[in-house]
Amino acid sequence: QLQLVESGGGLVQPGGSLRLSCAPSGFPWGYYAIGWFRQAPGKEREGVSCINSDGANINYADSVKGRFTISRDNAKNTAYLQMDSLKSDDTGVYYCAANPTWPGSKCYDRSSYSYWGQGTQVTVSS
Repeated sequence: QLQLVESGGGLVQPGGSLRLSCAPSGFPWGYYAIGWFRQAPGKEREGVSCINSDGANINYADSVKGRFTISRDNAKNTAYLQMDSLKSDDTGVYYCAANPTWPGSKCYDRSSYSYWGQGTQVTVSS
């Protein structure tokens, strides 16, 4: 059973930073595309950022561009989402997702990913 495990969520004040991690359980994902999504209370799950297998292709949603950085370390089998200058609107459950092929223009579509983590809560509040 292929699983993804996120970690690093928590409570942070506005303007603060958090780094989320995502690691697969049960498979090496060096050739998988990775996406980060989030879901705020009462809202649809939305794509935040995505990265292809070698890191050459990276996309960011307009709402996080310039504040979030996606990366991956295939040697450690881990992907990251560095979140800086956090705002209250960034509050939600953050999910990582993986797919064997790069979704390209559909990297923010939930249907583009085969595997999902259980999510980690991020709360931005003073």
